Amino acid sequence: DLTAKAFAGAIDLSRFHGRVSDSGEGRWTVLAAVEQGTPAPVLTAALYQRFSSRGEGEFAAKILSAMRYEFGGHIERAASASSTGGVSTGEAAAGTIATGTASKDGT
Repeated sequence: DLTAKAFAGAIDLSRFHGRVSDSGEGRWTVLAAVEQGTPAPVLTAALYQRFSSRGEGEFAAKILSAMRYEFGGHIERAASASSTGGVSTGEAAAGTIATGTASKDGT
């Protein structure tokens, strides 16, 4: 098993950085599927995950977070809510949240 072999080399996978490159075959396959009107959800998801692994999905994630906030005041949580009291550092820096509980308009 490929995963077991990788873990045998170093249990923390320290020689890897999580960036997944692509050689073009995935893009070509997804484009061909779109042109043919053939669903290819697994291949498409895999291609998008490659983009995300390179930080290319970061801006899209920010847009999604902003839309959720504007729609219903959904507060963006930090990766570790316990270390920041449940408020993301980005929101605190932006001044939208003065305390752990705030309305959409920051009051």
